[in-house]
Amino acid sequence: MSHPLLDQHRALLDRALDAIATRDYWSAFSESPSPRAYGETAPAEGRAAFEAHLGRPFELNQPGQVSWHDQEASPYGCPLGVRYPVSDPAALVEAAQAAMPAWQALGAGGRVGICLEILQRLNRQSFEIAHAVMMTSGQGWMMAFQAGGPHAQDRGLEAVAYAWREMSFIPAQSSWEKPQGKHPALVMQKNYEVVGRGVGVVIGCATFPTWNTYPGLFATLATGNPVIMKPHGNVVLPAAITVRTIRAVLAENGMDPNLVSLCLPPDRQTAQALYQHPDVHSIDYTGSNAFGQWLIDHCRQAQVYAELAGVNSIVIDSTDDYTGMLRNLAFTLSLYSGQMCTTSQVLVIPAGGINTNDGPKSYDRVCRDLADAVTKFLSKAEVAQAVLGAIQSDATLARIEQAAQGEMGHVVLAPRTLQYEEFPQARVRTPVLVACDAVDAQHYAREQFGPISFLVKVADTSAALTLIESLTRQHGALTLGIYSQSETVIDSAIQVSWRAKVALSINLTEGVFVNQSAAYSDFHGTGGNPAANASYADSAFVANRFRVVQRRRHP
Repeated sequence: MSHPLLDQHRALLDRALDAIATRDYWSAFSESPSPRAYGETAPAEGRAAFEAHLGRPFELNQPGQVSWHDQEASPYGCPLGVRYPVSDPAALVEAAQAAMPAWQALGAGGRVGICLEILQRLNRQSFEIAHAVMMTSGQGWMMAFQAGGPHAQDRGLEAVAYAWREMSFIPAQSSWEKPQGKHPALVMQKNYEVVGRGVGVVIGCATFPTWNTYPGLFATLATGNPVIMKPHGNVVLPAAITVRTIRAVLAENGMDPNLVSLCLPPDRQTAQALYQHPDVHSIDYTGSNAFGQWLIDHCRQAQVYAELAGVNSIVIDSTDDYTGMLRNLAFTLSLYSGQMCTTSQVLVIPAGGINTNDGPKSYDRVCRDLADAVTKFLSKAEVAQAVLGAIQSDATLARIEQAAQGEMGHVVLAPRTLQYEEFPQARVRTPVLVACDAVDAQHYAREQFGPISFLVKVADTSAALTLIESLTRQHGALTLGIYSQSETVIDSAIQVSWRAKVALSINLTEGVFVNQSAAYSDFHGTGGNPAANASYADSAFVANRFRVVQRRRHP
């Protein structure tokens, strides 16, 4: 299984394998955009590389090009003007299949070695990618750098490590000998080939164009399959940069670059035809329930790995650090304007209030104090700009307006429109907090994507746990939180998390937040409730992307 690039990057792979086994803190790529990590000239060079894309065609030299895509728009209100090649999906599938045999022949070691080289190359482009992620998705700069660059690369490396581990369990050959008593033993020479299932399509989302796509991209590629990247039509540049880099590394190593391509179907029918193509055997998707379910129902020829919408909840029972809890929640609800699939939407509070280190707090007081904490946290313009980013889609803006008008419940904290000096046309809104009773579930019991959270009043903590278990089982969730000083209550929450199959965070008051997950240590999603049928990353995420084909003969 040896290959020069595998040998070159073997220490990196071994460290990643150790990390997924121990689940300790480790990151292969620095999340700090400092010169010590990336060099003195990296920030300026990355910005220049990003700006060089603007107002120009993005050439990829792919087969089957029929037109150009130029519909990308920035939530910051800045013109981008990049034109991307639109290729016939059938031509991309055909080219991908033609490239697959050489990729298969390279073996697991060669494929993993090249994937590791790609990730190192992408890491060196982190500033360029960060600007692309920021200006297309609306993320703030630091999130765009971290989540769009090194954190996404870590998730990609994590998938490669799992792929290597699963493939390395399969021996290349064995000598099989069965005793036959007085007769000569039966002897067989057996060989085993790890064979990719076929073309994989990775469908990007508008909010996390690299973090949510690198796991599927690298899991599919490392296990022997071609990949067609289909980004969101308004958030193309991060995917285009990624594809161009991958194609370059493939070509440098004697591989057909058409193993990985960018696809921007001109209409829904063309896209659906790609997803249902008989030679497409895996699809990775992050996005809405409706389309995710369509993929699962109609693309039966493919294994669909889907992360869909859910209703993430927090139960507030009691706390010994009231200020720390409010500060943690204020950041959680503000980060990237709630445009994260892990952001808490439903905060469930007993009608009788909660006990704290600062004395008892009524339900109404908790609501007011949380609203004040959010307002205080975002009171400085530089903090607000860094944390909130900009609103990515018109649909999210419309939901914010609906909530602000009181259509979803009593408005405890109204959203504000903020102005950024650097980006005067940016679409910026602060969070909306809505108070309602548990029986008023029309709005809070379905995902309201964006900076909209509900403070739901329930009879008591037991009722709160019952409610969030029902919500998670029925609608799904990626995260669950509990604040309590009662070990009995915490144990009940743990039991709920097991039954509803959702990750649980307990009493977060410091610098870890319920809507963040760390590669190699945290499993993003369990695959066990309606919010996702897969996890970033575990063995199941990679093992079904390849098959083992054996041959045997007598020696």
